Amino acid sequence: MDAERRLDAVLVIRADLVEDVMAHAREEHPHEACGIIAGPEGAERPERFIRMVNAAKPSGDEAAEAEERALRSVVLSGDHAEYQGEQRSSTTYYTFDRKERLRVNDEMDDRDEWPVVIYHSHTRSPAYPSQVDIDYASGPLSDPRIHYVIVSTREGAPPTVGEYEFRSFRIVDGEVTEEDVEVVESYMFSHTGADDVPDRA
Repeated sequence: MDAERRLDAVLVIRADLVEDVMAHAREEHPHEACGIIAGPEGAERPERFIRMVNAAKPSGDEAAEAEERALRSVVLSGDHAEYQGEQRSSTTYYTFDRKERLRVNDEMDDRDEWPVVIYHSHTRSPAYPSQVDIDYASGPLSDPRIHYVIVSTREGAPPTVGEYEFRSFRIVDGEVTEEDVEVVESYMFSHTGADDVPDRA
């Protein structure tokens, strides 16, 4: 069995981090929010919440918008360029700002961290990966350990974690596997490791 298939099909995450993700999603609505929750390298323990910029969101700066269009053209092609008959925008998909992502990657390297969770919100659809999400998470640079969290801020979203539609997935070589989400107050007694401590960056 491949290594990625042996990974535990569960995301263990602190309640305060769930609240951080949902607060970010609500603040950005109707635009999609996105970000990373970093943790110690080699540990399945999301700890440090990092809000990111959705580069698909218009900035008002002509040069920045030109770069955003270039980024969108890389991610979106063919049928993916539209969402239910309309041109895709920051209300229907996300992409990280390239410079910010490089800065955050360097920061994680310096702190001996890795992106345990990559999250984003859906504002008009269920919390399930779209084909754009799957393409974005796949490829030679993808990491099968990453938990892809999607939350929905659409009206009437059915709750899956507390009062929120908050779901987690592994995406490996284009294959989507949903996993359970276990919310804990601290990692002290969860199965992420006996030496874990409940801390915040």
